Amino acid sequence: MARIVVIGAGMGGLAAAARLATVGHKVTLCEAAPTHGGMLGRHERDGFRFDTGPTLLTLPAVYRDLMLKTGRTRLEDEVELRPVDPGSEHLLPDGTRLALANASLARVAAALDAALGTGAGERWTAMLERGRGVWEATRRPLLEEPLPDDPSALHRDPYVPARRGLLARPPRTLADVGRRELRDARLTALLDEYALRFGLDPERAPASLTSLPYMEQSFGVWYVTGGLRALADAVLRRCEARRVDLRFGTRVEQVLGEDRVTGVRLADGSVLDADVVVDDRAPASVAGAPGRFTLLLALRGARPRSAAHRTVVHAPDRAEELEALFGPAPGVCARPTLQLLRPDDATLAPAGHEAAVVTVTVPPQGPVDWTDAALTAAHADAVLAHVTRAVPELGERVLWTQARTPADTAAETGAPGGSVPPPSLAGAGGAFLAPPNAGAPIGLFRVGGGAHPGGGLARVGMSAAVSAQLVGTP
Repeated sequence: MARIVVIGAGMGGLAAAARLATVGHKVTLCEAAPTHGGMLGRHERDGFRFDTGPTLLTLPAVYRDLMLKTGRTRLEDEVELRPVDPGSEHLLPDGTRLALANASLARVAAALDAALGTGAGERWTAMLERGRGVWEATRRPLLEEPLPDDPSALHRDPYVPARRGLLARPPRTLADVGRRELRDARLTALLDEYALRFGLDPERAPASLTSLPYMEQSFGVWYVTGGLRALADAVLRRCEARRVDLRFGTRVEQVLGEDRVTGVRLADGSVLDADVVVDDRAPASVAGAPGRFTLLLALRGARPRSAAHRTVVHAPDRAEELEALFGPAPGVCARPTLQLLRPDDATLAPAGHEAAVVTVTVPPQGPVDWTDAALTAAHADAVLAHVTRAVPELGERVLWTQARTPADTAAETGAPGGSVPPPSLAGAGGAFLAPPNAGAPIGLFRVGGGAHPGGGLARVGMSAAVSAQLVGTP
Protein backbone atom coordinates (compact mmCIF):
# COMPACT_ATOMS: atom_id res chain seq x y z
CA MET A 1 0.00 0.00 0.00
CA ALA A 2 1.54 3.29 -1.11
CA ARG A 3 1.13 6.60 0.68
CA ILE A 4 -0.30 8.96 -1.94
CA VAL A 5 -0.91 12.69 -1.78
CA VAL A 6 -3.24 14.12 -4.42
CA ILE A 7 -2.89 17.87 -4.92
CA GLY A 8 -6.14 19.52 -5.97
CA ALA A 9 -9.80 18.51 -5.81
CA GLY A 10 -10.61 19.26 -9.42
CA MET A 11 -12.28 16.49 -11.36
CA GLY A 12 -8.93 14.95 -12.26
CA GLY A 13 -7.75 14.91 -8.66
CA LEU A 14 -11.05 13.57 -7.31
CA ALA A 15 -11.26 10.82 -9.94
CA ALA A 16 -7.63 9.79 -9.41
CA ALA A 17 -8.06 9.74 -5.63
CA ALA A 18 -11.15 7.54 -5.86
CA ARG A 19 -9.45 5.10 -8.24
CA LEU A 20 -6.27 4.86 -6.18
CA ALA A 21 -8.06 4.44 -2.84
CA THR A 22 -10.24 1.70 -4.33
CA VAL A 23 -7.21 -0.49 -5.07
CA GLY A 24 -5.84 -0.17 -1.56
CA HIS A 25 -3.59 2.87 -1.44
CA LYS A 26 -3.68 5.31 1.46
CA VAL A 27 -4.77 8.55 -0.20
CA THR A 28 -4.72 12.07 1.20
CA LEU A 29 -6.19 14.82 -0.98
CA CYS A 30 -5.11 18.42 -0.31
CA GLU A 31 -7.10 21.27 -1.84
CA ALA A 32 -6.19 24.93 -1.32
CA ALA A 33 -9.76 26.12 -1.87
CA PRO A 34 -12.57 25.53 0.61
CA THR A 35 -14.50 23.36 -1.86
CA HIS A 36 -14.12 20.79 -4.60
CA GLY A 37 -14.75 20.58 -8.33
CA GLY A 38 -12.14 22.94 -9.78
CA MET A 39 -13.54 24.34 -13.02
CA LEU A 40 -16.96 22.83 -12.18
CA GLY A 41 -17.91 25.76 -10.00
CA ARG A 42 -21.31 26.87 -8.81
CA HIS A 43 -22.76 30.37 -8.31
CA GLU A 44 -25.94 30.80 -6.25
CA ARG A 45 -28.00 33.94 -5.74
CA ASP A 46 -31.65 34.70 -4.96
CA GLY A 47 -32.64 31.07 -5.46
CA PHE A 48 -30.89 30.80 -8.86
CA ARG A 49 -28.07 28.28 -9.37
CA PHE A 50 -25.56 28.33 -12.22
CA ASP A 51 -22.67 26.20 -13.41
CA THR A 52 -19.68 28.52 -13.84
CA GLY A 53 -17.64 26.10 -15.92
CA PRO A 54 -18.60 23.37 -18.38
CA THR A 55 -22.33 22.69 -18.64
CA LEU A 56 -22.60 19.66 -20.94
CA LEU A 57 -20.98 16.24 -20.95
CA THR A 58 -19.60 14.23 -23.85
CA LEU A 59 -18.39 10.62 -23.60
CA PRO A 60 -20.23 9.85 -20.34
CA ALA A 61 -18.67 6.37 -20.61
CA VAL A 62 -15.57 7.86 -18.94
CA TYR A 63 -17.52 8.54 -15.74
CA ARG A 64 -19.56 5.37 -16.07
CA ASP A 65 -16.25 3.50 -15.94
CA LEU A 66 -15.15 5.53 -12.90
CA MET A 67 -18.32 4.71 -10.97
CA LEU A 68 -18.19 1.05 -11.92
CA LYS A 69 -14.52 0.65 -11.02
CA THR A 70 -14.75 2.49 -7.70
CA GLY A 71 -18.11 1.32 -6.41
CA ARG A 72 -19.82 -1.06 -8.81
CA THR A 73 -22.66 1.34 -9.43
CA ARG A 74 -23.92 2.93 -12.61
CA LEU A 75 -23.34 6.60 -13.29
CA GLU A 76 -27.11 6.86 -13.67
CA ASP A 77 -27.47 5.63 -10.07
CA GLU A 78 -25.49 8.68 -8.92
CA VAL A 79 -26.81 11.45 -11.20
CA GLU A 80 -29.70 11.95 -13.59
CA LEU A 81 -28.26 11.98 -17.10
CA ARG A 82 -30.29 13.19 -20.08
CA PRO A 83 -29.41 13.45 -23.78
CA VAL A 84 -29.75 16.94 -25.25
CA ASP A 85 -31.91 17.08 -28.38
CA PRO A 86 -31.49 18.93 -30.55
CA GLY A 87 -27.78 18.87 -29.85
CA SER A 88 -27.58 22.54 -30.78
CA GLU A 89 -29.33 25.34 -32.58
CA HIS A 90 -27.30 27.83 -34.61
CA LEU A 91 -27.64 31.40 -35.77
CA LEU A 92 -25.09 31.61 -38.60
CA PRO A 93 -23.31 34.80 -39.70
CA ASP A 94 -25.68 35.36 -42.64
CA GLY A 95 -28.76 35.06 -40.41
CA THR A 96 -29.57 31.43 -41.26
CA ARG A 97 -31.04 29.46 -38.35
CA LEU A 98 -30.90 25.70 -38.09
CA ALA A 99 -31.06 22.93 -35.50
CA LEU A 100 -28.67 19.98 -35.50
CA ALA A 101 -29.81 16.67 -34.05
CA ASN A 102 -28.02 14.95 -31.19
CA ALA A 103 -26.12 11.76 -32.04
CA SER A 104 -27.48 11.36 -35.57
CA LEU A 105 -25.17 12.09 -38.49
CA ALA A 106 -27.96 11.39 -40.98
CA ARG A 107 -30.32 13.92 -39.36
CA VAL A 108 -27.53 16.49 -39.17
CA ALA A 109 -26.84 16.07 -42.91
CA ALA A 110 -30.53 16.42 -43.73
CA ALA A 111 -30.80 19.61 -41.67
CA LEU A 112 -27.78 21.11 -43.40
CA ASP A 113 -29.18 20.33 -46.84
CA ALA A 114 -32.53 21.87 -45.91
CA ALA A 115 -30.99 25.05 -44.48
CA LEU A 116 -27.92 25.59 -46.64
CA GLY A 117 -28.77 23.85 -49.90
CA THR A 118 -28.30 20.43 -51.44
CA GLY A 119 -24.75 19.19 -51.09
CA ALA A 120 -23.99 20.93 -47.78
CA GLY A 121 -24.84 17.82 -45.77
CA GLU A 122 -22.74 15.63 -48.06
CA ARG A 123 -19.66 17.85 -47.68
CA TRP A 124 -20.08 18.02 -43.90
CA THR A 125 -20.57 14.25 -43.66
CA ALA A 126 -17.50 13.59 -45.80
CA MET A 127 -15.44 15.77 -43.47
CA LEU A 128 -16.81 13.94 -40.41
CA GLU A 129 -15.96 10.62 -42.03
CA ARG A 130 -12.34 11.72 -42.19
CA GLY A 131 -12.71 12.92 -38.60
CA ARG A 132 -13.80 9.38 -37.77
CA GLY A 133 -10.51 8.18 -39.24
CA VAL A 134 -8.67 10.53 -36.88
CA TRP A 135 -10.71 9.24 -33.93
CA GLU A 136 -9.97 5.62 -34.75
CA ALA A 137 -6.26 6.25 -35.35
CA THR A 138 -5.68 8.27 -32.18
CA ARG A 139 -8.25 7.04 -29.67
CA ARG A 140 -5.97 4.65 -27.81
CA PRO A 141 -2.61 6.47 -27.90
CA LEU A 142 -4.12 9.92 -27.47
CA LEU A 143 -6.92 9.23 -24.99
CA GLU A 144 -6.82 5.85 -23.32
CA GLU A 145 -3.11 5.12 -22.85
CA PRO A 146 -0.13 7.01 -21.41
CA LEU A 147 1.61 9.31 -23.84
CA PRO A 148 4.27 7.13 -25.53
CA ASP A 149 7.89 7.72 -24.57
CA ASP A 150 8.37 8.46 -28.25
CA PRO A 151 5.25 10.43 -29.27
CA SER A 152 6.51 11.15 -32.78
CA ALA A 153 3.70 9.06 -34.30
CA LEU A 154 1.27 11.61 -32.84
CA HIS A 155 3.22 14.47 -34.41
CA ARG A 156 1.71 13.49 -37.75
CA ASP A 157 -1.87 14.45 -38.55
CA PRO A 158 -3.94 11.37 -39.50
CA TYR A 159 -6.60 13.48 -41.23
CA VAL A 160 -6.80 12.20 -44.82
CA PRO A 161 -8.56 14.46 -47.31
CA ALA A 162 -10.24 13.48 -50.52
CA ARG A 163 -7.68 13.65 -53.32
CA ARG A 164 -8.46 16.06 -56.09
CA GLY A 165 -5.79 15.41 -58.65
CA LEU A 166 -2.05 15.02 -58.55
CA LEU A 167 -1.47 18.55 -57.23
CA ALA A 168 -3.82 18.23 -54.24
CA ARG A 169 -2.13 18.86 -50.91
CA PRO A 170 -3.48 17.64 -47.59
CA PRO A 171 -4.89 20.37 -45.34
CA ARG A 172 -2.63 21.34 -42.47
CA THR A 173 -5.09 23.34 -40.40
CA LEU A 174 -8.76 23.30 -39.56
CA ALA A 175 -9.18 26.47 -41.61
CA ASP A 176 -7.73 24.62 -44.61
CA VAL A 177 -10.47 22.02 -44.22
CA GLY A 178 -13.11 24.73 -44.27
CA ARG A 179 -11.71 26.49 -47.33
CA ARG A 180 -10.90 23.42 -49.42
CA GLU A 181 -13.55 20.91 -48.42
CA LEU A 182 -16.57 22.68 -46.96
CA ARG A 183 -16.41 25.62 -49.37
CA ASP A 184 -19.19 27.53 -47.61
CA ALA A 185 -18.67 30.27 -45.02
CA ARG A 186 -21.66 28.99 -43.06
CA LEU A 187 -20.27 25.45 -42.78
CA THR A 188 -16.88 26.93 -41.93
CA ALA A 189 -18.51 28.85 -39.07
CA LEU A 190 -19.95 25.58 -37.71
CA LEU A 191 -16.50 24.00 -37.85
CA ASP A 192 -14.67 27.02 -36.43
CA GLU A 193 -16.90 26.93 -33.35
CA TYR A 194 -15.42 23.63 -32.23
CA ALA A 195 -11.97 25.25 -32.18
CA LEU A 196 -13.11 28.49 -30.58
CA ARG A 197 -14.95 26.85 -27.68
CA PHE A 198 -11.63 25.25 -26.67
CA GLY A 199 -9.64 28.44 -27.19
CA LEU A 200 -7.93 27.24 -30.38
CA ASP A 201 -7.27 29.27 -33.50
CA PRO A 202 -8.73 27.47 -36.53
CA GLU A 203 -5.98 29.01 -38.67
CA ARG A 204 -3.37 27.18 -36.56
CA ALA A 205 -5.15 24.14 -35.08
CA PRO A 206 -4.42 20.91 -36.99
CA ALA A 207 -7.01 19.32 -39.26
CA SER A 208 -7.23 16.47 -36.75
CA LEU A 209 -9.54 18.69 -34.68
CA THR A 210 -12.30 17.36 -36.98
CA SER A 211 -12.41 14.39 -34.61
CA LEU A 212 -14.19 16.63 -32.07
CA PRO A 213 -17.31 17.36 -34.15
CA TYR A 214 -17.29 13.72 -35.28
CA MET A 215 -17.24 12.54 -31.67
CA GLU A 216 -19.94 14.95 -30.50
CA GLN A 217 -22.33 14.42 -33.39
CA SER A 218 -21.85 10.63 -33.38
CA PHE A 219 -21.90 9.83 -29.66
CA GLY A 220 -24.02 12.68 -28.37
CA VAL A 221 -24.15 15.42 -25.76
CA TRP A 222 -25.61 14.91 -22.29
CA TYR A 223 -26.92 17.05 -19.44
CA VAL A 224 -26.78 16.25 -15.74
CA THR A 225 -29.82 17.39 -13.76
CA GLY A 226 -28.70 20.02 -11.29
CA GLY A 227 -25.81 20.97 -13.56
CA LEU A 228 -22.37 19.43 -13.87
CA ARG A 229 -21.63 20.47 -10.32
CA ALA A 230 -23.83 17.49 -9.41
CA LEU A 231 -21.30 15.24 -11.15
CA ALA A 232 -18.49 16.75 -9.07
CA ASP A 233 -20.57 16.09 -5.94
CA ALA A 234 -21.04 12.45 -6.99
CA VAL A 235 -17.30 11.91 -7.45
CA LEU A 236 -16.62 13.58 -4.09
CA ARG A 237 -19.07 11.17 -2.45
CA ARG A 238 -17.18 8.29 -4.02
CA CYS A 239 -13.92 9.60 -2.49
CA GLU A 240 -15.60 9.79 0.89
CA ALA A 241 -16.92 6.24 0.52
CA ARG A 242 -13.38 5.06 -0.33
CA ARG A 243 -12.06 6.83 2.80
CA VAL A 244 -9.89 9.34 1.03
CA ASP A 245 -8.53 11.79 3.63
CA LEU A 246 -9.99 15.06 2.27
CA ARG A 247 -8.27 18.23 3.46
CA PHE A 248 -9.80 21.46 2.14
CA GLY A 249 -8.16 24.83 2.77
CA THR A 250 -4.82 23.02 2.65
CA ARG A 251 -2.34 24.47 0.18
CA VAL A 252 0.65 22.43 -1.01
CA GLU A 253 3.66 24.67 -1.55
CA GLN A 254 6.28 22.17 -2.68
CA VAL A 255 6.70 18.59 -3.83
CA LEU A 256 9.69 17.14 -1.97
CA GLY A 257 12.37 14.80 -3.26
CA GLU A 258 15.17 15.17 -5.80
CA ASP A 259 15.33 11.81 -7.59
CA ARG A 260 12.19 10.31 -6.04
CA VAL A 261 9.13 11.82 -4.34
CA THR A 262 9.32 11.83 -0.55
CA GLY A 263 6.35 14.01 0.32
CA VAL A 264 4.92 17.52 0.12
CA ARG A 265 5.40 20.69 2.15
CA LEU A 266 2.21 22.52 3.10
CA ALA A 267 1.69 26.27 3.39
CA ASP A 268 1.88 26.06 7.20
CA GLY A 269 5.36 24.51 6.94
CA SER A 270 4.33 20.98 7.88
CA VAL A 271 5.29 17.98 5.75
CA LEU A 272 3.18 15.05 4.56
CA ASP A 273 5.26 11.99 3.73
CA ALA A 274 4.36 10.29 0.46
CA ASP A 275 5.61 7.63 -1.91
CA VAL A 276 3.57 9.08 -4.78
CA VAL A 277 2.21 12.55 -5.53
CA VAL A 278 -0.59 13.12 -8.06
CA ASP A 279 -0.79 16.79 -9.04
CA ASP A 280 -4.05 18.25 -10.40
CA ARG A 281 -2.82 21.85 -10.53
CA ALA A 282 -2.59 23.56 -13.90
CA PRO A 283 1.06 23.73 -15.02
CA ALA A 284 2.70 26.95 -16.15
CA SER A 285 2.58 25.68 -19.74
CA VAL A 286 -1.18 26.36 -19.76
CA ALA A 287 -0.63 30.09 -19.18
CA GLY A 288 -1.53 32.26 -22.14
CA ALA A 289 -4.31 30.05 -23.48
CA PRO A 290 -7.68 31.80 -23.79
CA GLY A 291 -10.13 31.75 -20.91
CA ARG A 292 -13.88 31.89 -20.51
CA PHE A 293 -16.17 34.87 -20.00
CA THR A 294 -19.48 33.75 -18.52
CA LEU A 295 -22.63 35.82 -18.23
CA LEU A 296 -25.20 34.42 -15.82
CA LEU A 297 -28.79 35.37 -16.63
CA ALA A 298 -31.56 35.33 -14.02
CA LEU A 299 -34.76 35.43 -16.11
CA ARG A 300 -38.27 36.17 -14.92
CA GLY A 301 -40.92 33.81 -16.19
CA ALA A 302 -40.76 30.15 -17.10
CA ARG A 303 -38.54 28.77 -19.82
CA PRO A 304 -40.48 28.45 -23.11
CA ARG A 305 -41.06 24.84 -24.06
CA SER A 306 -39.70 25.57 -27.54
CA ALA A 307 -36.36 26.90 -26.26
CA ALA A 308 -33.27 24.93 -27.28
CA HIS A 309 -30.93 23.77 -24.54
CA ARG A 310 -27.93 25.11 -26.46
CA THR A 311 -27.96 27.92 -29.00
CA VAL A 312 -24.73 28.93 -30.73
CA VAL A 313 -24.65 32.49 -32.02
CA HIS A 314 -21.82 32.85 -34.51
CA ALA A 315 -19.72 35.99 -34.87
CA PRO A 316 -20.77 38.01 -37.91
CA ASP A 317 -17.13 38.98 -38.63
CA ARG A 318 -14.77 35.99 -38.52
CA ALA A 319 -11.61 38.03 -39.11
CA GLU A 320 -12.46 40.49 -36.33
CA GLU A 321 -13.04 37.69 -33.83
CA LEU A 322 -9.84 35.81 -34.68
CA GLU A 323 -7.79 39.01 -34.51
CA ALA A 324 -9.23 39.86 -31.08
CA LEU A 325 -8.51 36.38 -29.71
CA PHE A 326 -5.27 35.40 -31.38
CA GLY A 327 -3.78 38.57 -32.87
CA PRO A 328 -0.65 40.34 -31.62
CA ALA A 329 -2.71 42.66 -29.40
CA PRO A 330 -5.53 40.53 -27.90
CA GLY A 331 -8.72 42.29 -26.92
CA VAL A 332 -12.46 41.75 -26.64
CA CYS A 333 -14.77 41.23 -29.60
CA ALA A 334 -18.12 43.01 -29.25
CA ARG A 335 -19.99 40.36 -31.26
CA PRO A 336 -18.20 37.06 -30.59
CA THR A 337 -19.20 33.47 -31.15
CA LEU A 338 -21.10 32.47 -28.01
CA GLN A 339 -23.10 29.64 -26.50
CA LEU A 340 -26.45 30.27 -24.80
CA LEU A 341 -27.31 27.41 -22.42
CA ARG A 342 -30.93 27.11 -21.28
CA PRO A 343 -31.37 23.77 -19.51
CA ASP A 344 -34.89 22.51 -18.88
CA ASP A 345 -34.15 22.04 -15.18
CA ALA A 346 -36.51 23.26 -12.48
CA THR A 347 -33.84 22.74 -9.79
CA LEU A 348 -31.84 25.74 -11.04
CA ALA A 349 -34.31 28.59 -10.50
CA PRO A 350 -37.21 29.64 -8.28
CA ALA A 351 -40.58 28.35 -9.43
CA GLY A 352 -41.74 30.07 -12.59
CA HIS A 353 -38.29 31.48 -13.47
CA GLU A 354 -35.33 30.42 -15.61
CA ALA A 355 -31.56 30.30 -15.14
CA ALA A 356 -29.48 30.66 -18.33
CA VAL A 357 -25.76 30.93 -19.00
CA VAL A 358 -23.87 32.60 -21.87
CA THR A 359 -20.26 31.52 -22.44
CA VAL A 360 -17.68 33.25 -24.62
CA THR A 361 -14.02 32.42 -25.27
CA VAL A 362 -11.86 35.46 -24.46
CA PRO A 363 -8.17 36.30 -23.91
CA PRO A 364 -6.90 35.38 -20.43
CA GLN A 365 -6.12 37.69 -17.55
CA GLY A 366 -2.93 39.50 -18.53
CA PRO A 367 -3.34 40.48 -22.16
CA VAL A 368 -6.74 41.81 -21.04
CA ASP A 369 -7.18 43.25 -17.54
CA TRP A 370 -10.29 41.46 -16.39
CA THR A 371 -9.97 43.07 -12.95
CA ASP A 372 -11.05 46.33 -14.62
CA ALA A 373 -14.69 46.60 -13.52
CA ALA A 374 -15.59 49.08 -16.27
CA LEU A 375 -14.18 46.83 -19.02
CA THR A 376 -15.97 43.79 -17.60
CA ALA A 377 -19.28 45.66 -17.38
CA ALA A 378 -18.94 46.98 -20.91
CA HIS A 379 -18.23 43.52 -22.29
CA ALA A 380 -21.17 42.07 -20.33
CA ASP A 381 -23.44 44.70 -21.91
CA ALA A 382 -22.07 43.90 -25.39
CA VAL A 383 -22.54 40.15 -24.91
CA LEU A 384 -26.08 40.63 -23.61
CA ALA A 385 -26.94 42.85 -26.58
CA HIS A 386 -25.45 40.28 -28.96
CA VAL A 387 -27.41 37.38 -27.48
CA THR A 388 -30.71 39.28 -27.25
CA ARG A 389 -30.45 40.25 -30.92
CA ALA A 390 -30.38 36.52 -31.62
CA VAL A 391 -33.04 35.57 -29.04
CA PRO A 392 -35.17 38.71 -28.56
CA GLU A 393 -37.54 37.23 -25.97
CA LEU A 394 -34.70 37.22 -23.43
CA GLY A 395 -34.39 41.00 -23.39
CA GLU A 396 -37.55 41.81 -21.44
CA ARG A 397 -37.11 38.96 -19.00
CA VAL A 398 -33.73 39.77 -17.45
CA LEU A 399 -33.96 40.22 -13.68
CA TRP A 400 -30.23 40.54 -13.20
CA THR A 401 -26.94 39.41 -14.70
CA GLN A 402 -23.61 38.41 -13.21
CA ALA A 403 -20.39 38.45 -15.24
CA ARG A 404 -17.55 36.06 -14.49
CA THR A 405 -14.15 36.51 -16.10
CA PRO A 406 -10.81 34.70 -16.42
CA ALA A 407 -9.69 36.70 -13.37
CA ASP A 408 -12.42 34.96 -11.36
CA THR A 409 -11.34 31.58 -12.76
CA ALA A 410 -7.73 32.28 -11.79
CA ALA A 411 -8.68 33.33 -8.26
CA GLU A 412 -10.94 30.33 -7.64
CA THR A 413 -9.01 27.53 -9.36
CA GLY A 414 -5.39 28.70 -9.53
CA ALA A 415 -5.34 28.31 -13.31
CA PRO A 416 -2.72 30.80 -14.59
CA GLY A 417 -4.57 33.79 -16.02
CA GLY A 418 -7.81 31.83 -15.86
CA SER A 419 -6.74 29.94 -18.99
CA VAL A 420 -8.80 26.89 -19.94
CA PRO A 421 -6.62 24.00 -21.19
CA PRO A 422 -7.44 22.77 -24.70
CA PRO A 423 -7.67 19.08 -25.66
CA SER A 424 -4.61 17.31 -27.03
CA LEU A 425 -4.57 16.95 -30.80
CA ALA A 426 -2.41 14.93 -33.15
CA GLY A 427 -0.40 16.68 -35.84
CA ALA A 428 1.44 20.01 -36.09
CA GLY A 429 4.69 18.36 -35.02
CA GLY A 430 3.32 17.66 -31.55
CA ALA A 431 2.61 21.33 -30.75
CA PHE A 432 -0.89 20.50 -29.52
CA LEU A 433 0.03 17.59 -27.22
CA ALA A 434 -0.27 18.04 -23.46
CA PRO A 435 2.65 17.02 -21.20
CA PRO A 436 2.83 13.33 -20.15
CA ASN A 437 1.25 12.15 -16.91
CA ALA A 438 4.46 10.79 -15.40
CA GLY A 439 7.06 13.41 -14.55
CA ALA A 440 10.17 14.01 -12.51
CA PRO A 441 11.05 13.18 -9.82
CA ILE A 442 10.06 9.51 -9.86
CA GLY A 443 6.67 9.11 -8.23
CA LEU A 444 5.22 12.41 -9.49
CA PHE A 445 2.18 12.16 -11.77
CA ARG A 446 -0.02 14.85 -13.30
CA VAL A 447 -3.75 14.78 -13.98
CA GLY A 448 -6.28 17.31 -15.17
CA GLY A 449 -6.59 19.47 -18.24
CA GLY A 450 -2.93 20.49 -18.20
CA ALA A 451 -1.75 16.90 -18.60
CA HIS A 452 -2.22 14.20 -21.23
CA PRO A 453 -4.77 13.92 -22.85
CA GLY A 454 -5.61 17.60 -22.29
CA GLY A 455 -8.63 19.71 -21.47
CA GLY A 456 -12.31 18.88 -21.50
CA LEU A 457 -14.26 17.04 -18.81
CA ALA A 458 -14.09 13.63 -20.48
CA ARG A 459 -10.34 13.92 -21.08
CA VAL A 460 -9.74 15.00 -17.49
CA GLY A 461 -11.45 11.80 -16.38
CA MET A 462 -9.26 9.86 -18.80
CA SER A 463 -6.12 11.48 -17.37
CA ALA A 464 -7.11 10.18 -13.93
CA ALA A 465 -7.57 6.66 -15.29
CA VAL A 466 -4.20 6.76 -17.08
CA SER A 467 -2.36 8.10 -14.02
CA ALA A 468 -3.96 5.51 -11.74
CA GLN A 469 -2.83 2.84 -14.19
CA LEU A 470 0.73 4.21 -14.09
CA VAL A 471 0.79 4.24 -10.29
CA GLY A 472 -0.39 0.63 -10.23
CA THR A 473 -1.73 -1.55 -7.47
CA PRO A 474 -0.06 -2.49 -4.17
